[in-house]
Amino acid sequence: MNRYSRHIILEEIGAHGQKKLNQAKVLIVGAGGLGCPVLQYLAAAGVGTIGIIDHDVVEESNLQRQILYGTSNLGQSKAIVAKQRLLDLNDTIIIEAFVEMLTHKNAISHFLNYDIIVDGTDNFATRYLINDAAVITNKPVVYGAIYKFEGQVSVFNYKNGPNYRCLFPNPPSKNDIPNCAEVGVLGVLPGIIGSMQANEVLKIILGFKNVLSGKLFCYNSKTTKSFTISIEKQSNTKLKDIEKIKTNFQNQSIDQICDTIVAKTTIEDAIKKKNSLFIDVRESHELPKAEHLVHTNIPLSLLENELSSIDKTKTIILFCQSGIRSTTAASIMLKHNFTNCYSLENGIEAIQNYFKINA
Repeated sequence: MNRYSRHIILEEIGAHGQKKLNQAKVLIVGAGGLGCPVLQYLAAAGVGTIGIIDHDVVEESNLQRQILYGTSNLGQSKAIVAKQRLLDLNDTIIIEAFVEMLTHKNAISHFLNYDIIVDGTDNFATRYLINDAAVITNKPVVYGAIYKFEGQVSVFNYKNGPNYRCLFPNPPSKNDIPNCAEVGVLGVLPGIIGSMQANEVLKIILGFKNVLSGKLFCYNSKTTKSFTISIEKQSNTKLKDIEKIKTNFQNQSIDQICDTIVAKTTIEDAIKKKNSLFIDVRESHELPKAEHLVHTNIPLSLLENELSSIDKTKTIILFCQSGIRSTTAASIMLKHNFTNCYSLENGIEAIQNYFKINA
């Protein structure tokens, strides 16, 4: 137990508390900026079983903040690389890697195998999916979110406390609020917020008081100021509403939210991806043409009829005039189990600018 000696000598933890950590099972959804510090600190603390679910691969733009990865990992699965790095950090625990997207089809089955869920995602669709699956399975969710220089932390659905829908009852409209890829984020911020998420996980496992349930902690990294907002439990947590959530899962109406779960990529990162297939989803008559890019043309209006002709082993890069239709196309492909597809940011303009600069 020398590995955990600094824990054990703490009166509030001791050998008994360390045993609690070793017996705990925690699932981290998303091995990105928030997930990386959460994973590292939970593994180091000796949390006995850690699950990682992430379908994405390591890109160069990730390395500014996703500190589990290095240049040698570019193009590799985040979940697999994270597992390897964490086992090097602590080879006495169990690490389970799931190279897949969290969906309404697998969320409940995954959640049932863990005690605590950590939300390390960066889009609203997945947050609502995590919340609803947690309500159904009665699992606490340790939530974190970041935006430019600001971050938030809370614990939802803990001991019948408020859930995410008590704070944000309904999802925003598509593209209302951009993610980190669109507006940027200070590289150290996810480290701060992710570490606080890890702290809340440990508090829950160890049975400490003052868990951030019913509270939203807000932090500004530019001013180093913080404040806490109280969250009141709303009527959506009543039994009849939980039954409604279950019905939504059974009827797959969660797809209306999941339409926004689309991975986006820049042209610079897209060009570097291996085994890729670029698809222009504009109509065949639209200009300008992507003359310098090897690609195929499948208009969005015909996409569903042409899916059988697309190689699922490829990394699919979808582009259009500006990025709107390609996002819709990616949503369609995700529903048909094309898990490795991306919408190209800024569409044909980005392609033209890239080849003009690199001519």
